[in-house]
Amino acid sequence: MQSLTANVNLVGGRRGGGTRSSSSAPSASSFGAALLAFCLLAALLVSWQPLWLSIATVFVFAGPHNWMEFRYFLARMPARWGRSRSFFAVGLGGTLLLTASYVALYWLGQAWYLSEAAWAAGVSLWGTALLAWACALVWLRGRQRAAARGDYQLVLAAGSALAALAWLAPQWFFLALVYAHPLVALWFLDRQLKRTRPRWRRTYHLCLAALPLLLLLMWGRLAAAPDLPEADALSWRITRHAGASLLPGVSTHLLVATHVFLETIHYGAWLVLIPLAGLRAGLFETRRIPLAVHRRGGWPRSVRAALLFGAFAVVALWACFWADYATTRDLYFTVAMGHVLAEVPFLLRLL
Repeated sequence: MQSLTANVNLVGGRRGGGTRSSSSAPSASSFGAALLAFCLLAALLVSWQPLWLSIATVFVFAGPHNWMEFRYFLARMPARWGRSRSFFAVGLGGTLLLTASYVALYWLGQAWYLSEAAWAAGVSLWGTALLAWACALVWLRGRQRAAARGDYQLVLAAGSALAALAWLAPQWFFLALVYAHPLVALWFLDRQLKRTRPRWRRTYHLCLAALPLLLLLMWGRLAAAPDLPEADALSWRITRHAGASLLPGVSTHLLVATHVFLETIHYGAWLVLIPLAGLRAGLFETRRIPLAVHRRGGWPRSVRAALLFGAFAVVALWACFWADYATTRDLYFTVAMGHVLAEVPFLLRLL
């Protein structure tokens, strides 16, 4: 039975805060050199041991990067929604409903309550609902930015085409989410650089242009590599997550290495690059979070409690990984669909 486990940022300071010069701040060239060195090292390591690094990166970084994203989203949430009330209501409500339905669909599939045809129809419906929700957010955001309405209409057309793909080839639709989601962190990083360190953006874009070349070099080296051994259920799940069942003629070594490489960049962006570009306070410092400091609409104690609870959740996730890695990994990639969905409204707000 197919599994839905194939699923498929830190805080910004004041606008323009990154334009101030500081002798202690890293330069654009240092930022670019560090980013390229990180990507190159990641490509070499995952090409060498993709299975082991797939296990290690998820174990170590999955929980902390989710906490960082939660910290970022709290910092980007206005204390009063005002004209954005409809946008945030649809965005947050859709995130909760789609996550709950995804978890339910996964559970029904794993428990064999659904036939093959019913499972395919269920995931197609879910994918269509996801795209309809995203298009509704695009439309709501477009109403606030009428000058860019033409661009939003193009996005709606693209959403319709993707909805057709969700019905014609649901497994390919979900595999596309698996590989596209890690790249969203790079988009968030670009938006953060625009706000706080605009002088870094050109260097950053040059680094992004080098990523396809790095991937091509990886693929050229691993195209003829033998398939990875699937000695246990965990190895089998990792290769299937990377698309082995849909691309039987492609080396699983190449598939897993590509996915782990993109995930490693995703974790690095959230845990290092976005904080480097925009962090203006301590991780648990809430004075720059509107929800925590607004005199009439803020909840400082609740925000601090949420951050503390999130930190405990990270520790609990590590403990669960240690006790039963395979089961915890499956559950994590199912429940973590919530953070994937939450990225959509916050990214649209930054565009």
